[in-house]
Amino acid sequence: MENQNWHAGSLLEMSGFYWKTCTLHAAVKLDVFSLIGDQRLTSGAVADALNADRDGIERLLNALSAMQLLTKNADGYVNTAASRQYLDQSSPDYLGWMIMHHHQLVPSWNQLDKAAVSGLPVRASASDSSEEWRTCFLKGMHTNARLQAPAVVNAIDLTGKGKLLDLGGGPGTYAIHFCQANPGLESLVFDLPDSRPVAEANIQAAGLADRIGFQAGDYHKDGVDGRFDVAWLSHILHAESPAACQKIIEQAVSALRPGGTILIHEFILDDTLDQPEFPALFSLNMLVGTQAGRAYCESALKELLAAAGVAYIKRLDFRGPTDSAIISGHVAA
Repeated sequence: MENQNWHAGSLLEMSGFYWKTCTLHAAVKLDVFSLIGDQRLTSGAVADALNADRDGIERLLNALSAMQLLTKNADGYVNTAASRQYLDQSSPDYLGWMIMHHHQLVPSWNQLDKAAVSGLPVRASASDSSEEWRTCFLKGMHTNARLQAPAVVNAIDLTGKGKLLDLGGGPGTYAIHFCQANPGLESLVFDLPDSRPVAEANIQAAGLADRIGFQAGDYHKDGVDGRFDVAWLSHILHAESPAACQKIIEQAVSALRPGGTILIHEFILDDTLDQPEFPALFSLNMLVGTQAGRAYCESALKELLAAAGVAYIKRLDFRGPTDSAIISGHVAA
């Protein structure tokens, strides 16, 4: 790994980087980029549309221009190509839901010192919070999954597989992409009841309502209907303790037909637990937000699979943009 060249300037830049973060969050929360759209608007026009203070909005727009998220000239402000693609709600590549989810996490991260000292969370989980929180979380997860899914699907051979269980599948994004890439495949998304509207809307929009179903339930206590050739567990184990992970994996294995495949997709740490950077930081996100969640290392996940009777365990040749990885295994035929 290349060493970070820390010095006074870079440390202070890191310390104050939240200024930029908060500027982006404020603009997305106010939906400035969607308001501007393909127009050129003055700061006064934006302020009037938002029923906001003109000076305050002008300062915000100027900062966004300095960050190259807007372009300013004498006639007003326009979106850049990037802000139009990723920050305007009319774009299919809109990232605002995930940005708003990040915004919702800020108060708990501001109490990281308390969580580190106590070992206890300082916020409620997304599923226990407001409808707004849950909506941002689910739609943000859909955005993230949609960006990664093509590479994920390309890394996994499901030839000859008939039915896939997307356990804790939330918005159903991966089930959709697996079925699109494998015409003979059917899928079941299993998640909490409040995930159903988002998942079924996504499934309907993809034209796959005849091949993808949704079962409402809590995988901590409810059984899954049916038997499957593949179980896909994407980003659900990191919210749980090792003991809870073991039970979830065992439940997934019990739903598989003989010879079935289980796939775990997570932000996976090296066995030293201090690399890569994103999973290490994500483990802190679990510290401030869950009772016992964490980023797991590769050997820990393989041990959990082996304890559930899974064999032929291996890490696939896949690395996501935030150092996510996939571990596969098979149950006895």
